[in-house]
Amino acid sequence: MKRLGITGGIASGKSAVAGILREMGFRVIDADRLGHEVIEPGTRAYAETVREFGAGVVGADGRIDRAKLGALVFADRGKLDQLNAIVHPRVEEEMVRQFAEWERGAVPDAAFVEAALLVEAGYQKNLDGLVVTWCKPEQQMERLTARGLSEVEARRRIAAQMPAEEKLKFATEKIDCSGSLQETRRQVEALAKKLRS
Repeated sequence: MKRLGITGGIASGKSAVAGILREMGFRVIDADRLGHEVIEPGTRAYAETVREFGAGVVGADGRIDRAKLGALVFADRGKLDQLNAIVHPRVEEEMVRQFAEWERGAVPDAAFVEAALLVEAGYQKNLDGLVVTWCKPEQQMERLTARGLSEVEARRRIAAQMPAEEKLKFATEKIDCSGSLQETRRQVEALAKKLRS
């Protein structure tokens, strides 16, 4: 079983690509979802996050308020690095465990991990290949503001990640998500065919 990553800048189309791969029967780990799970109440990462960033990041329900935490860390590179140091090792442990489980279950062809910060966290070193999605910077801005982020917040989130042209240097496969969803789907189908041949 090949272990492949899917990454790209925020709002670059990686979730759409991951969704198409799932529809086609491929297994895909959602590392962003794992990042949320590892900071659930009762975990070591939850305690470390509250200790590091204060009780102000805890919502009325006792969980980490991701909007408050995001506003804090995306405004300060040092704080983002601190959060990543807490979360990334736990996410990587879970990824490794999931891949091993699928391998024991004889998952054919390939399995994927989708992660916005895959290259930044160094996860790609343990993978057999990397699919990088990309689109035009103005499309990223449009997509983020359509999700409800202010223009300032959107720019901060984009600036906090490695530029697309840098990520593309790590790619074994590239998917251009600047066109229609049909155009993206055609590229994913071509990738799937290649992996299954």
